[in-house]
Amino acid sequence: MDHLQRSMANAQAAANEETKSSAGDKYETSRAMGQLEKDMYARQLSQASMELASAISVECSVINDGIKAGTMVLCEGIRFFIFAGIGKMDFQDQTILVISPNAPLAQSLISKSNGDKIMFNQKETQILEYF
Repeated sequence: MDHLQRSMANAQAAANEETKSSAGDKYETSRAMGQLEKDMYARQLSQASMELASAISVECSVINDGIKAGTMVLCEGIRFFIFAGIGKMDFQDQTILVISPNAPLAQSLISKSNGDKIMFNQKETQILEYF
């Protein structure tokens, strides 16, 4: 989030530094591009803030009776942790995909239980266990 805030400020500063030249359209285009870049970073920052708020609310200290936010799902060859959209992490020689509860993959896992099959990376895999 700090990186996004810095990037947003840098994009705004770059747009502000554009000086009017005799090629007026170039000036306006540069300022518009800087504003678009700033807006992109602002949207990403807003999304990251919502993701953080969602992650903070996840209860991870209990064993869940179903697949939901805060659940580790073990499948054949891959582990998923439904928490926040962080992505791939390696932990104790295990690869874990940390996914947002709002992600389509998480939504498909939430309705499943042990033994059910899901599609992941165009391959079918079975849910072995969740906790």
